[in-house]
Amino acid sequence: MELPVDFVGYTRNLLGAEAYGKLESALQLDAVTSIRLNKGKLPEDYRIEESHTPVLWASSGYYLENRLTFTFDPLFHAGCYYVQEASSMFVEQVLRHYVKEPSVMLDLCAAPGGKSTHARSVLPEGSLLVCNEVMRNRVQVLTENLVKWGHPEIVVTNNDPSDFSSLKHCFDVILTDVPCSGEGMFRKDEVAVSEWSTENVTLCWQRQRRILSDIWDALKPGGILIYSTCTYNLHEDEDNVEWIIRELGAEPLSVPVSPEWNITSDLSGRGLPVYRFLPHKTMGEGFFLAALRKSADEDVTPAKFKEKKKDRKSPSCVVPAQCKGWIQASSDYEWTVEDGKVLAYPRNYSEFIRLLQQKLKIMYVGIEIGEIKGKDCIPSHSLAMSTVLSPSSFVRAEVSYEQAIAYLRKESIQLPDTFSNGYILLTYKNIPIGFVKNIGVRSNNLYPSAWRIKSNHMPDKIRCL
Repeated sequence: MELPVDFVGYTRNLLGAEAYGKLESALQLDAVTSIRLNKGKLPEDYRIEESHTPVLWASSGYYLENRLTFTFDPLFHAGCYYVQEASSMFVEQVLRHYVKEPSVMLDLCAAPGGKSTHARSVLPEGSLLVCNEVMRNRVQVLTENLVKWGHPEIVVTNNDPSDFSSLKHCFDVILTDVPCSGEGMFRKDEVAVSEWSTENVTLCWQRQRRILSDIWDALKPGGILIYSTCTYNLHEDEDNVEWIIRELGAEPLSVPVSPEWNITSDLSGRGLPVYRFLPHKTMGEGFFLAALRKSADEDVTPAKFKEKKKDRKSPSCVVPAQCKGWIQASSDYEWTVEDGKVLAYPRNYSEFIRLLQQKLKIMYVGIEIGEIKGKDCIPSHSLAMSTVLSPSSFVRAEVSYEQAIAYLRKESIQLPDTFSNGYILLTYKNIPIGFVKNIGVRSNNLYPSAWRIKSNHMPDKIRCL
């Protein structure tokens, strides 16, 4: 890899010649693959292979000795694990140390969903996670990954950061993994190398400050801001943290770390409590994080939902009675029908979600239970993926690896004659992978077309979780 000349000069001056030489050597090596398990789906007695080394700062993170064939692993499609860069899993330490009670969290720049699914796993139960992505094509991927992860207390939005300015004092935690110059991704992304320039670095730190200014009012007094980038330079890292402290009045927070993690501290000489992951020292890609607390002295007048006449319209149709038996603790959810789709979201956040619907562009909320077609309600794939799916609500059919791959390619599945007609939940290794509608001579495959495995080629060697 040939690194940009200006990057080499700046980074050598920042780190010193010896440390820079080690960094440059590390950038010539292959990136390490890491995953994070979804303990909400895997059985309690599940044990990872001994060859998979734990990520020390993430309770469910592991480095893989050999990369899995993710596309051809049914458990990957079932949301049993997520492929995530190890350094970015450090967000868990902030949440576990500072977020002890049920909270409302915003992941502002959330796609493709690594930090969102991670945050959803470690937030206190009863929390609500709002995941936003400004790019429409990327928000589809974000939604897919969150649906597969299966937690019901989520909202996905498609908005510019400035749209959150009207949601004053609404969030206990805001994660801003801001768009950056991407220096920390050089060995994983050749485009990041080719697009790097000092001009782009300047554009990035300026844009990052605009984003922070846009969302600052949405953070509650006393709330936690998590600021992160995947870059090395001071402009986008320590300089921006100092700006947040100076201009926004935030208090920098320390996060407990272990010396064996080999995390690098402030490189600016200011003594800021910041956390850098450098690939020649820490096993992972380049990453930077700082946690800050908003002053609690501000007057707390949070935005509230204001009912309007148009919000009082009668529902277009009634929620079919059988749908409420498809999830556990159905009375804990608000039920509605929108565009023929039955939705359920946490009742204790119903007013807040209505506020979000007034202010933002909602792409997904809670659980999509099913779609009404005449007198029938077709169970949704998100219901199959949900961790609150009622275990006894559907007949289950365990399938082989070959059948699972055929299903994920959206091919026909033939079930034994012993299965009656109707909706059948397919499982692989006792984990739900989706629905079919059995009609006797064949079964209609209900897997989402946009998510299907498009490749007809099977690798010579298959490695699955």
